[in-house]
Amino acid sequence: MNKHKGLARGLKSRHVELMALGGAIGTGLFLGAGQSIHFAGPSLIVAYLIAGLAFFFLMRALGELLMSDPNCSSYIEFIGKYLGHRTGFVAGWVYWFCWITMAMADVTATGLYMQFWFPGLPAWVTGLIVLAILFLINTSDVSIFGEAEFWFALIKIVAIVILIITGIVLVLFDVKTNAGHATPMNLVNHGFFAHGIKGFIMSFQMLTFSFTGIEMIGMTASETQNPEKELPKCINSVPTRILLFYVGSLLALMCIYPWNRISASTSPFVQVFSNLGIRSAAAIINFVVLTAALSSCNSGIYTTSRMVFSLTNRKTKLGRFFDSLSKHHVPMHAVILSIIGIAAAIPLNLMISKGAFTLITGMSTTCFLLIWILIVLTHLRYRKTNYKLGSFRIPWYPFSDYYTLAFMLFVVIVLLLQKSTLMALMDSLILLAILYAGKYISDYLKNKKVD
Repeated sequence: MNKHKGLARGLKSRHVELMALGGAIGTGLFLGAGQSIHFAGPSLIVAYLIAGLAFFFLMRALGELLMSDPNCSSYIEFIGKYLGHRTGFVAGWVYWFCWITMAMADVTATGLYMQFWFPGLPAWVTGLIVLAILFLINTSDVSIFGEAEFWFALIKIVAIVILIITGIVLVLFDVKTNAGHATPMNLVNHGFFAHGIKGFIMSFQMLTFSFTGIEMIGMTASETQNPEKELPKCINSVPTRILLFYVGSLLALMCIYPWNRISASTSPFVQVFSNLGIRSAAAIINFVVLTAALSSCNSGIYTTSRMVFSLTNRKTKLGRFFDSLSKHHVPMHAVILSIIGIAAAIPLNLMISKGAFTLITGMSTTCFLLIWILIVLTHLRYRKTNYKLGSFRIPWYPFSDYYTLAFMLFVVIVLLLQKSTLMALMDSLILLAILYAGKYISDYLKNKKVD
């Protein structure tokens, strides 16, 4: 029996859909939208439409792979199958690194967010409490994890919907604000491009990383109740809904206020609600970003534990240790390993400089880009080697794959234009080289031992 069949299929369609939505809607929107708007102006909306199309094609390519064999535990198995076992091995541990470092950053962030209400509370205390709670969620039945992610994501979505509705009402009634009137003309009255074409191009670095986590659906196939029915539905809806939320909220913000009057240093959500007379706006948004951090960290534990479970070799003692399941059909030892890895953020923040920690998390987001490229290359290889295809196919193949690859490579070029992202990209490539070399040496020694 395939080891993946031991996992419980407890994730419902609403769980999987909200997990992917929540994974790609985070602090980048609630806290970083102001900075993005100042960088690109209203042209940011066009950038999101261009990126959104690429990510829609990415998800459809991923969906076609998953539907070709729903019993596979993750899309990493497809990478190994079509691009070679070494590439699959490297992709798996790179993805593990992506989520571990992101979760480490989120644990750190939760401590800072809690200090908004409790200034004297040490950040490490909050971090330990958060990890303890998330440990209980991830070692219980997988449906409990799905339910937690559902409500975490719903909080963020409700906040965005309220903003969009507020923007529509203010525009319809031509409401006057402290920056003028709420009107669609605010999109063009002060120029469409904040810093010309250069600002437009540079905005792709920020907005691309706002989509990190969208591929998480590819880790849930073996624990979804009815993957053949539910995964295609989620994959079709998630990219468009994310695009709707991002573009809708940005349009609302820039219609309510001229883009050059939106604060770059504070959350534009706080600015909007504060000027509507909601004094607790900062506290509300702080609560929303706190749940966003909890959601991301929770997703990190789930994803990394399933990745370890998927990568283990049952022929070794260590592999059987991480391969074992609890009474709830959860890879308990893999969850513990992930918790320990994330918990390292607490002492690391005290030991290394802020710049070093920022570089590590920058490497994480850069590695996501590399994972997305591998997914598209895997799909291209799958199409070339399979003559019997399923009903869930990517539209406009092969243009869709080539468009997505071209977009990803364009983002790589953009990363080369900034010193901070260039360093993260170079370090990510070094990490890839180390993992490839390690796997090559391991395979060589194994084959030599057999001979």
